[in-house]
Amino acid sequence: MRVTERAHEAVRAIVRAGDHVIDATAGNGWDTCFLAGLVGPEGRVFAFDIQEEAIASTKSRLVAQGIKDERVTLIHESHAALQRHIEEPVAAVMFNLGYRPGGDHELRTHREETLTALAEGWTVLREGGVMSVVCYRGHPGGMKEGEGVLEFAGRLQGRGAVVGISGKKETEAGPFVVVLKKRQPEAFSEPSW
Repeated sequence: MRVTERAHEAVRAIVRAGDHVIDATAGNGWDTCFLAGLVGPEGRVFAFDIQEEAIASTKSRLVAQGIKDERVTLIHESHAALQRHIEEPVAAVMFNLGYRPGGDHELRTHREETLTALAEGWTVLREGGVMSVVCYRGHPGGMKEGEGVLEFAGRLQGRGAVVGISGKKETEAGPFVVVLKKRQPEAFSEPSW
């Protein structure tokens, strides 16, 4: 199973009709359309991208799939600014890092900006919600960005997060996915010894 399919599988298990969700890296709109299908007409998708071409591509894909504008808010801004646009907790946050397929490979996500976005995404994620982060290590800066994502996940493990990693092999530059699920408070109450 591809890492993007694993990300979709994890998100599909949590998101329900009517939920609010975030596509932090809209790219060509695949995850935005996937999320719009999950939340249905009553839900809301917030999709971020710094590239005008990505916003246009995502909009075209939404139109082609018959998804109404009012269900999806396209935001032409960095994923590091997502907390400025999100007012209530969301059920899922999806990241697909790297560069937009078919786009300018010089325009890509970067470690520090991504780490800021991950922290903001974790803040707006509701209890029981899920964050998926697909990392590509084969482009300039991708290895460092992937290491940063793993460090971020490691800091959260045991502090309110359940972490799963798929596709990660230390010797390869291939993609991997990190899935973080925000525990509900009763899931980590202290034992009474």
